[in-house]
Amino acid sequence: MAEMTKQRPKHLALNEIRLPLAGFASILHRISGAGLFLMLPLLIWLLQLSLGSTQGNAEMFSAVTGNWFIKLILLGLVWAFLHHFCMGIRILLIDIHVGVEKQQSHNSAMTVMVVSLTLTAIFGLKLLGAY
Repeated sequence: MAEMTKQRPKHLALNEIRLPLAGFASILHRISGAGLFLMLPLLIWLLQLSLGSTQGNAEMFSAVTGNWFIKLILLGLVWAFLHHFCMGIRILLIDIHVGVEKQQSHNSAMTVMVVSLTLTAIFGLKLLGAY
């Protein structure tokens, strides 16, 4: 009887686990939500600078947002917001039992990825001053 028991692994090899696309989208949803939450003080500070009525605040806002590193952070936050928004709509649809089958779930996860990355590219070009 002891011969029939399966030996369980002593460690979990994360590099060998193959998640479906919906699993990656779900993990990115959690990461984007955490990133948005953690960067909230920066966003509130930038909002305060942009709404300031003095010339000094406007100059400081332009100086801060003109930095390439801050632009990179803002681009990441734009992606996080757009991905979190699109994935949230997908999750709401799943909650009302729309798209729960395997192929539909894969297609909706692919749609979330494509839409969020496309919108990020559009807003990113605007952020970087391409148009």
